[in-house]
Amino acid sequence: MAGLAVALRALGAEVRVCAPPDEEFAELLAGVGVPHVPFGRSVRALVTGAAPPARSAPAVAAELVTEHFGTVAAAAEGCDVVVASGLMPAGMRSVAEKLGARYVCAVFQPWTLPSPHYPPGPRPGPPFPPGVTDNRVLWDLDAEKVNALYGEALNTHRASIGLPPVDNVRDHVLTGRPWLAADPVLAPGRELTGRDVVQTGAWLLPDERPLRTELEAFLEAGEPPVYVGFGSMPMRGSGDVARVAIEAVRSRGHRVVVGRGWADLGLVDGQDDCFAVGEVNHQALFGRVAAVVHHGGAGTTTTAALAGAPQVVVPQIVDQPYWAGRVARLGIGAAHDGPTPAVASLSAALGTALAPETRARATAVAGAIRTDGAAVAARLLLDTAAGQQPPMPA
Repeated sequence: MAGLAVALRALGAEVRVCAPPDEEFAELLAGVGVPHVPFGRSVRALVTGAAPPARSAPAVAAELVTEHFGTVAAAAEGCDVVVASGLMPAGMRSVAEKLGARYVCAVFQPWTLPSPHYPPGPRPGPPFPPGVTDNRVLWDLDAEKVNALYGEALNTHRASIGLPPVDNVRDHVLTGRPWLAADPVLAPGRELTGRDVVQTGAWLLPDERPLRTELEAFLEAGEPPVYVGFGSMPMRGSGDVARVAIEAVRSRGHRVVVGRGWADLGLVDGQDDCFAVGEVNHQALFGRVAAVVHHGGAGTTTTAALAGAPQVVVPQIVDQPYWAGRVARLGIGAAHDGPTPAVASLSAALGTALAPETRARATAVAGAIRTDGAAVAARLLLDTAAGQQPPMPA
């Protein structure tokens, strides 16, 4: 979203971004000069705190919808276009409808879009009935889950501002023409869904920050290390994941850069073959490592692929198994079997990622990834705001 905001500002548009109040998000937006309107709960607190009971999911969903109709609606006053994203931005289309603004729902992977080619991912609520294998049936059941989570709150708020009720919250939010902000090589969307999908390419934010002097010295002191970091994932089920990862990388004869992330990973001993980093420029770092071990977020997967770095994806939740599968199918890395790595299993996955043929394939794929996705999306948004019907991006 920050990448899109910067691209829009470059074309002369005024932009404001509504995002959770986390310090990381505030600093990111401030660093590129984009106004930040904080709303909702801290994502980091939700992710790293005690896991809430499943019965609280409807309450959290209702709270989010209330924020859409309150804080976000106020921020959207006077805007020509409302761009919504997130797992289920249930109230955003209603806000746009009330304000008379155009509405776009953007997703970052095809996995979010209902299709007969793949089943829906997990959501809060009862599990799907055993034995059901028809994806169309599963997507119908998924719509029922979304309605159970968001329907009452959404329609209560819609009624309060004179809008009619919505029967299918999920499809109402996605619209018949969702935008797919993902690279078509990494995530080919049009082949997987019958919707009129606008695929712009991934929304990348160029990062010009230099690497720290100490990290530069570590990189220069030996062969390229393996980067290990799990971003916003707390990795609760993995025990001593830092020790596991370091031992697995050492078993392959490589040094290690450990990304602390929200799991707060650190070094496990005083050996000089490991270096720990906090916030770091992945675009600069990933081009200088032997491989990237990560959780499979859309951004990390795309950044590693663009750098030509082989990957090992240890998927945890939501869309991460999808990205793990894409990395494996493209031959640019390995998908770890399950969310809990052991030394042996992670070492085996690293064996695939560190093979010369994987590096060669990763290099080839890197050259095919487009970097203009945010600019493409920005131009499309401004054209639609001006009432034009833009052509589909090439």
